Amino acid sequence: MAYSGRMQGNHLYSILLAPRGRDRMVDLGMQIAGHYLSPFDKLIGFIGSPGSGKSMLIKGMFPGLELTSDDSGVNIRPLPLLSVHEHTTGFYTPHTYHVDIHFEAAFTPMFELAIAITDAINLGKRVVVEHFDLIREHLTMNANLLIGIGEEVIITRPSIFGPEPAEVAKIVHKTLNYRFMAHTAVDLCSVYLQDKVTEHYLHADVRHGFILSFQNKPDIDLTKLENYLNNMISQALPVSLKDENHIQIGKITWPCTAPRMHVKKTSDIKKFTATKEIVQDPLSKRWLLTGIVGDKVGEFNKIIAI
Repeated sequence: MAYSGRMQGNHLYSILLAPRGRDRMVDLGMQIAGHYLSPFDKLIGFIGSPGSGKSMLIKGMFPGLELTSDDSGVNIRPLPLLSVHEHTTGFYTPHTYHVDIHFEAAFTPMFELAIAITDAINLGKRVVVEHFDLIREHLTMNANLLIGIGEEVIITRPSIFGPEPAEVAKIVHKTLNYRFMAHTAVDLCSVYLQDKVTEHYLHADVRHGFILSFQNKPDIDLTKLENYLNNMISQALPVSLKDENHIQIGKITWPCTAPRMHVKKTSDIKKFTATKEIVQDPLSKRWLLTGIVGDKVGEFNKIIAI
């Protein structure tokens, strides 16, 4: 394993909650780059299902990097990585290449993609690989830095003992649906609050749920809020992308900063529970409303702060 800096070389893994919204994902990418990325890293692998936010995280970690495919359907052809030997000299030659294995596998055999990745690294280039778990068995090396995105962001620096991408993939693919459920639930919650709360409130994350943070204690009947959301869930309303800034929930059009990160219908949310009271964070003095999706909610009713 190549030397990768003092702090990075001693890094085993970190786990962060994956936020909702484009801006927060990009900001998290910037933080990850500052804390975990080494200039010696040549192979960076990303793992996560479509819609998990990989592209936004990459844009935050590598500002200015051209992504060869994205959620908007913009694809760069031919794939620059496949012609890396043509870009080894000259002032404007790329240093970092991007490849989405899930997308490129439809056009190029896996072994050719693996050869291109290996050649680029041997030429001193850096390669950012989405869906790294799909190409790993065709490579003789693991990633220098491996990042999995589900409900949580798992950041690890594999050694010869692992972890292997398949291990990370198993975790993040299993948990992503909780993030989609929580994201849809928080928008339903905002629909309910639109005529009940006038102040601008902030969003934060907890496992299997969300936090709404208020400067002043809101007058909200949490039982009515919970009943409203569970009624909306029981109606199995379709949830879809309206445009890049809005979603459609049944007949409701609602602003959203991550419109692709939702369940397909409200009944995909496995129950909603609001904590039994709005509590004050003793440090920020802000008032916190916490909502949880799923059946195991007992421990969350004990939440008293972020």
